[in-house]
Amino acid sequence: MLGAARRQLGSGPMLGQVLRRLRPAAAASAEAARGYSTGAKEITVRDALNSALDEEMSADPSVFLMGEEVGEYQGAYKITKGLLDKYGPDRVLDTPITEAGFTGIGVGAAYQGLRPVIEFMTFNFSMQAIDHIINSAAKSNYMSAGQINVPIVFRGPNGAAAGVGAQHSQCYAAWFAHVPGLKVLAPYSSEDARGLLKAAIRDPDPVVFLENELLYGESFPVSDEVLDSSFALPIGKAKIEREGKDVTITAFSKMVGYALQAAEILSKEGISAEVINLRSIRPLDRAAINASVRKTNRLVTLEEGFPQHGVGAEICMSVVEESFEYLDAPVERIAGADVPMPYAANLERLAVPQIEDIVRAARRACYRAVPMAATA
Repeated sequence: MLGAARRQLGSGPMLGQVLRRLRPAAAASAEAARGYSTGAKEITVRDALNSALDEEMSADPSVFLMGEEVGEYQGAYKITKGLLDKYGPDRVLDTPITEAGFTGIGVGAAYQGLRPVIEFMTFNFSMQAIDHIINSAAKSNYMSAGQINVPIVFRGPNGAAAGVGAQHSQCYAAWFAHVPGLKVLAPYSSEDARGLLKAAIRDPDPVVFLENELLYGESFPVSDEVLDSSFALPIGKAKIEREGKDVTITAFSKMVGYALQAAEILSKEGISAEVINLRSIRPLDRAAINASVRKTNRLVTLEEGFPQHGVGAEICMSVVEESFEYLDAPVERIAGADVPMPYAANLERLAVPQIEDIVRAARRACYRAVPMAATA
């Protein structure tokens, strides 16, 4: 299989021709008070991802897509819509349901200088391919003393959707962010999705690109700069979505929208919350986080994933190590419940952070919370 990857896409039999035998014969509610690029045009996160893939494939013939239903079906979530017709089956490859197989082929192709974009129908299924992602993709550059680059992107929906149970709802941000050699990105807006995916495809190292199924249908305004084909966002840089002076709230992916809504509620109570969209989980923009905490003197971390060893825990430790003397209140950590995701809708809601959880945590950090004894 890897021998095919040695051929350049522009000459001789292409990777897709060799692999063709492998091919088998949710919109969220609108979110208020969002921060994003100023622009007259709005595009969905789905279209932002699709346009990024299209433009990068057009600009670089070594970029190709591989995964389940990415071609004939136009993508399980229509992210790859129209790309099979435009680029053909040599560069948009439908695969059997075998994540271990097509992920390994993708890593081998990256060894040989191609730029695969591997789609997982959900990152829960990436566990089938974890050896290729961690032991092959993430470690090869170091183990080869820099002689082998692995320019590959692993992308797909991550975290909770709605009513899909424990085996389709886990957030893997902390899992992958634990591993040296990987870069881990988590977009929120259309600007994030377009700019970060372009940066990921161009990057010489393996990138885990964690999308959110419930954000695909969300529309965000974008500027002309964002729509330019040369646009890309820097990896490792967070974005301040809303400036504030009383408390810092860090979040990524869908939780950024929740944080912005909570900040709007808090503003009516006289609490000015600064909302940081992390964008990049690894590398983490520690400088931006600590600069904000040194200004606000309070921190609330927010994530959908499990609390133990989570992204929020790492952020808390970073602030304790670098800005402890600036804190005027204990750090508040909001995360998903420490339990596999329930299927029942009422329990599912209790298992993931809600806007009211963020508001309560910010009030506590600002000493505005009503003591529990007073409510008894």
